[in-house]
Amino acid sequence: ATMRSRAEVDATLQTAKLNPAELLPVVHCLSFGPQAGTGDCCLLQLEPGLCAELEAGRSLVIRGEKDEQAVLCSKDKTYDMKIADTSNMLLFVPGCKTPEELNADQASCNIIHSQIAGFSNNYWELRRCRPKLKKLRKLLMEDPYEGPDSQKDQTFAKYTTEDLLSLIQASEEEILHQLQVIDACKIEGYWRILEFDYEMKLLNHVTQLIDSESWSLSKVPLRTCLEELGPLEPPEMIEHILLSYGRKYVDDAGEVYFEMHEDKICRAIAQMLLQNAVKFNLSEFQEVWQQSVPEGMTTRLDQLKGLALVDRTSRPETIFLLKVEDLPEDNQERFNSLFSIREKWTEVDITPYIQDLCAEKQTVGALLTKYARSSMQNGVKVYNSRRPVS
Repeated sequence: ATMRSRAEVDATLQTAKLNPAELLPVVHCLSFGPQAGTGDCCLLQLEPGLCAELEAGRSLVIRGEKDEQAVLCSKDKTYDMKIADTSNMLLFVPGCKTPEELNADQASCNIIHSQIAGFSNNYWELRRCRPKLKKLRKLLMEDPYEGPDSQKDQTFAKYTTEDLLSLIQASEEEILHQLQVIDACKIEGYWRILEFDYEMKLLNHVTQLIDSESWSLSKVPLRTCLEELGPLEPPEMIEHILLSYGRKYVDDAGEVYFEMHEDKICRAIAQMLLQNAVKFNLSEFQEVWQQSVPEGMTTRLDQLKGLALVDRTSRPETIFLLKVEDLPEDNQERFNSLFSIREKWTEVDITPYIQDLCAEKQTVGALLTKYARSSMQNGVKVYNSRRPVS
């Protein structure tokens, strides 16, 4: 390609009826390089924080299987990827100087000949989204751990951290945090969830020992638990159940203790009682539940948020199991599912079942405004579906 002279540039400006005095003196003369039309380049728009991640040498990872919408993950955040079209063609020019750089560099030569390396009519736009974590529990629940004595045939896949990072659309920190939330544990290098009956068996061993030793629930000694319960179950399982249902701390003498979470233990025992009944008479359930928890613990219905739902309209009043983790992850599908279970909801009842759908800085009220219609019933605000529920 021939290089343009200053005279040719000025002639072009005159033809375009542009006043050179109103323009920067430096001119970029562009030409297309040999690789410019291959379409190998994609543009990705990054917020400053993500840009800093790359500049610091860290990686961004695109995750998703073939049937899933791609997401991009940093170490601790997840972003939806959407293609944004632009009416202006975007040109990739290596070493291109911005007007600010040209102003700062007074020694710039009059004409800069630049070669276009590629072009695009769109770019990838990132939008912060909730990590898609429901699949994590689903994968681990394919083969829950039933204890060292289980004779069950191994027919399902087991998952390492690396496996989960390749299958779950979430950042590494979000995945590791969720594994803690669902009380998963590592057994022989694989992440497992305890089968509920086995988990209850372990918890029962611990609570019976606390009862027989008359320990304070805020000071359960790890060493004695392992000594007493070691002949019954593997030590790592005893410690795991203490970690799941308690807070670990070390006293001044260096001894490890656990402060047991009363609400979590009461909640688990309620699940055990409710899982074998379609509906349970509420007053009978509350009586049996209080008798079933360890001595010194007090049961309260607010311990069951997102686990069980009370039907105040039936006579007698009833309670039944409804676990938030069993509901769909998609917002509209979640509301469809809830409105098919119950036509009208109070905000107090529905909040535990939609709280996890709230995006960053979004409130439950904003979600309800978008997906539900409000009305007054006996002086109480209730919400029903905006669309017919099939």
